[in-house]
Amino acid sequence: MKEIKILGMGCPKCKATLQVVEEVAKANGFSGTIEKIEDIATIISYGVMLTPAVVIDGKVAFVGGVPSKEQVQSWFISSSACCCK
Repeated sequence: MKEIKILGMGCPKCKATLQVVEEVAKANGFSGTIEKIEDIATIISYGVMLTPAVVIDGKVAFVGGVPSKEQVQSWFISSSACCCK
């Protein structure tokens, strides 16, 4: 995982989503980028019609609410798993 984008116009749920993602990212030593996207055209370009949404490395991972810390943690766990043994 190199890039996380939080899509949303700035509503309380969007802000909460950003906070949860940042907290879990910090706890996991995430060295990539976290970006907040508020531009409606950019949000729509991801096919997202309901915010907040989370995009990880260009793919929509979550839409329409605030993810739990456990959900966000699972993204970090699954991204660190190696399938090339």
